Amino acid sequence: MTDELIRLDKELFLFLNGLHTPALDTVMYYMSKTFVWIPFYAALLYLIFKNYRVQSWKVVIGIILAVTLADQFTSTLMKPWFARLRPSHNPEFEGVIHLVNGYAGGQYGFASSHASDTFAVAMFFFMLFRHTYKGMAAIFAWAALVTYTRIYLGVHYPADILTGALIGILTGYIGYRTTQYLNPSPSTASHTSQ
Repeated sequence: MTDELIRLDKELFLFLNGLHTPALDTVMYYMSKTFVWIPFYAALLYLIFKNYRVQSWKVVIGIILAVTLADQFTSTLMKPWFARLRPSHNPEFEGVIHLVNGYAGGQYGFASSHASDTFAVAMFFFMLFRHTYKGMAAIFAWAALVTYTRIYLGVHYPADILTGALIGILTGYIGYRTTQYLNPSPSTASHTSQ
């Protein structure tokens, strides 16, 4: 990043992180946790089973590939390579930014694996069911909300989120194309336009 982009990224972070209220702290803290979304993920898996029945395993391979690629690329490769301190670990922000429950995350934050993972899920399911369920694009609003919590909690800059989201969209598409390559057939009993 250029110095000017880094400066703008920090300014946008401070603005967004500053939009906090005590009433939202607990909500944002828990919305950032994976376990809170287990029922949502279970519902998505149900859609796979409902529509693909005995061939569901072919679709599950695609989603596992998408999320694994997204997570490993950001966490294993990018974070140690770029070694960009999270805002919560940046000494220039000490005592300035809003943190919740003392949560600061790991040392490095570029790019956000939360963003890459959630947008990989969103892209995969959007591509898979965009013709089956009206309004499937709303899944991107869920991904955006989950990733915004990371800025609210003070552990990611907007550039971390944006880069992670783009990686997630790419890996979600790769996972979807893998599923297409495996060629699962939707169940004729359940694959009707909603």
